[in-house]
Amino acid sequence: MAVKYLDYYKILGVERDADAKKIKAAYRKLARKWHPDLHSGKKREEAEEKIKEINEAYEVLSDPEKKALYDRLGPNWKNGERVDSSGFGDGVFYRSSNIDPEDLQGFSEFFSSLFGAEPGRQSRRASYRSAPVRGQDIESTIELSLEEAYHGLSKSITLSTAAACPECQGSGFVGRGFCRRCGGTGSISEARTLQVRIPPGVHEGSSIRLKGQGGEGLGGAERGDLYLQVHILPHPVFTLRGRDLETEITLRPEQAVLGDRVTVATLDRQLTLKVPPGSRSGQKLRLKGKGMPARQGENGDLYARIKIDLPRDLSEEEKELYRQLAELRAPRQAERGVAE
Repeated sequence: MAVKYLDYYKILGVERDADAKKIKAAYRKLARKWHPDLHSGKKREEAEEKIKEINEAYEVLSDPEKKALYDRLGPNWKNGERVDSSGFGDGVFYRSSNIDPEDLQGFSEFFSSLFGAEPGRQSRRASYRSAPVRGQDIESTIELSLEEAYHGLSKSITLSTAAACPECQGSGFVGRGFCRRCGGTGSISEARTLQVRIPPGVHEGSSIRLKGQGGEGLGGAERGDLYLQVHILPHPVFTLRGRDLETEITLRPEQAVLGDRVTVATLDRQLTLKVPPGSRSGQKLRLKGKGMPARQGENGDLYARIKIDLPRDLSEEEKELYRQLAELRAPRQAERGVAE
């Protein structure tokens, strides 16, 4: 059967003369990087295998007695072959690449025989607990309507985060083998519902930090933080451009020509807007400070974009008036070189 030798130093990325502090630091870094709850699909499967090897390597290298024996035998191993064991049984210290670690119920017995645990007595591995690792910071997206972003609110959200496995209490082991529920990682996904306070005037892409609401720490360490990135949903009436808002107002031809006062709706009230004479379609009229509120600095502005609505159901009398208007304007158009 093909075998695969596990170089624990290589797995943790440390030199063979690394001290306990460096080994512990390397373990924590890799435990964060390869935590299965941070990955999905095939990447998660890869992470589950990686974290098992990382935990296995750290268990041996963090124990002075086990590390000394590993150092004594390790340099002679080549390509997973049997070597002279200097008196240690068959001298076999390899792992089959076809073995599923979740099914290795006898794995701790192997270590017990190698490191001298008495038969029937719980080995050190069975009582092993991962070194404390701060919970992962989690990034997620929170979707808000434009009204919610404008006014602010307290919003309920549900998300999945890493939590200590209740089966193994976060150790990754049950009895003498890997915990089947969490696959030896010590954590599972947990759905949580949180109340999030959204301040008025949050803008697209801004980040809201919830301290201590990220992934659960391992080995009694504190939780990480949760960062919510704001995404503001499209609105049927207003277009958001930075902190400015844009809306559309419809004018009749005479209003655009002669000017008028019209009502414009904002996100919280009705405002009166003065339309200057000679306004054109597509022209934008500015209402200063009537856009999105700002926590610091000035509020955004509201821009009303003019659309002129041409009548389609004119009476004969109205058509005649337009003909008269056209005749009155003809000389002026000719002077400007505009074809009739």
